[in-house]
Amino acid sequence: MTTVLSDLPIEVLFQIFLCVPPASIPALQQVCRKFNDLSQPLLWRHHCQTQFKYWDPKHDIKAKYAQSAAKVDWKQLFQTRHLADRAISHELENILSSQTGRIELSERILVHGYDAKDTLLRHLNVGDDAEDVLARRYYSNAVLGEVHRIRAIEEWVKLGDGQSIPLEKALAAFDQFVLHDREGDLEEVSARLDHVAGSISLQNPGIREASPQRKAELIAGYLLSQNLTGVEDDSQYHNLQNSFIGFALQSNERAALPLISVAIFCAVSKRLDLLAEPCGFPFHIYAVVTAPEGQDVDGRALRDGTEIQRFYMDPFRSEKMVPRSDLESQLKAMGIASIEHDAHLSVASTADMARRTARNIITAIQNSRHIHDLNLPVETVSPDSDGALYSALWALLLLPENSAARSAGARYLPYILDHVEKQFLVDVSLIERFAVPVFEGSDQQEKLRRTIRAMRRGDWMPKTVKPRDREAAQTVLYKVGHVFRHKRYNYQGIITGWDVECAAGETWMSQMGVDRLSRGRHQSFYHVLVEDKSVRYVAEENIGDAPMLVGPSLMSLAGRHFKRWDKNSKMFVSNIRDEYPDD
Repeated sequence: MTTVLSDLPIEVLFQIFLCVPPASIPALQQVCRKFNDLSQPLLWRHHCQTQFKYWDPKHDIKAKYAQSAAKVDWKQLFQTRHLADRAISHELENILSSQTGRIELSERILVHGYDAKDTLLRHLNVGDDAEDVLARRYYSNAVLGEVHRIRAIEEWVKLGDGQSIPLEKALAAFDQFVLHDREGDLEEVSARLDHVAGSISLQNPGIREASPQRKAELIAGYLLSQNLTGVEDDSQYHNLQNSFIGFALQSNERAALPLISVAIFCAVSKRLDLLAEPCGFPFHIYAVVTAPEGQDVDGRALRDGTEIQRFYMDPFRSEKMVPRSDLESQLKAMGIASIEHDAHLSVASTADMARRTARNIITAIQNSRHIHDLNLPVETVSPDSDGALYSALWALLLLPENSAARSAGARYLPYILDHVEKQFLVDVSLIERFAVPVFEGSDQQEKLRRTIRAMRRGDWMPKTVKPRDREAAQTVLYKVGHVFRHKRYNYQGIITGWDVECAAGETWMSQMGVDRLSRGRHQSFYHVLVEDKSVRYVAEENIGDAPMLVGPSLMSLAGRHFKRWDKNSKMFVSNIRDEYPDD
């Protein structure tokens, strides 16, 4: 006797349908009533869970997953995400196909909020055999970066407006500027801290009933034992990654400055019912732990009217309590008057910790040359220093110490705009949305609006077409996509454009000594993307031999102008043929 699919038990059919691509399910359900009667809410909830990892906060997805499946229209929710995925992919294709209008096209993607992340990650992780692999990775990463930065800046805006946000979220905002395709977004940092707290509970079953001091020591000891606090040695103290809480939580080595160590300690303590907060101690951050009302630090009952007891911890160095007298002695040695001690030993604001983190990042970048001189491996100088500096500038702009500092925030703006123009052009909408309001009522605000309008006009301006069939262009020796080493300065670069002869102004040519070159100004000059992310203008006589291998930093930057690397021709394949059609 032949068994047909519809004869199978409904439970077996449901498991089969779970393996069917979502796009095919509606057609299958029209085959017979039994197929159509399958539990659609459970089926579509499964596909929402398996097809999409990241959700915009507007969906309140955790609350939906906690409900009965029948109470949520999961099929409609899946269709919403599916349509968003198609729309995002369509706009990304438009970004890849032309050099004009990329700001507006990226904004159409941003409309989808955090729902865009799954789609952009799929394009970012495209296979090496993709026809436009470098361009697709570059621009999907560029837009994904803006998706991350919007969420970070939104948290800092809340903080600047006086809203209360968790310390770990204010600090994880910095990670969003250097996240790329790694784990470590705001929810993932929170989930990692939840996991750490859960692990401590499993290892110490009675920890929630322990005295405040004992609980603090158990938490600090566990964090040190798992390399979640502190740094490996003093030579690595100023490594850039040590200022990022997401890196510290994922690193296999100790990679957390005192501020980050205290933030992790405070976040985990809160999850284990212990109130721990950072204090504003100079040069080194300590945690101040407050015993529950009516208890001393050892958990004993206090008499009515007794002042609430507090003690200090240094999870960066130790699992033991730090006596207040030791901290007061340090303050005295710094020349700080006793009357000011309470201010330095009191709880510091979350905004102050964010500002200190921003300054730590800037200090680490300033020390990065020393790190390179030590010949440490690449991982020790990650994350990306440009993204890190960009995060620090935004934090200092949005979180001024007082109203006077807010008006002085204009000094950060030129650096932010420079980063936007050179590397984060899609962030024009961030400037418009978050930076313009900072200068409400000032001349700076109108000046900034004019700058934004100019950026938008420039983004839509068609490129001047430079064909090679003109007689003058016949003298241009190298093509767009050619890789070389500079004869004099030895850096690697990629040619991204050319002029028949030097098109720079007289002032620039005089400063650079162009007329002292052997072939002077009447030789071809090339626009060049350099491995250090700079853009330079190079005379043809300085174009050296092609390097044996293209460096990874140059390969990652190439997607801004090129589709892929061609192994046969040993050149990058142009993605800017609207400007250089014959290259």
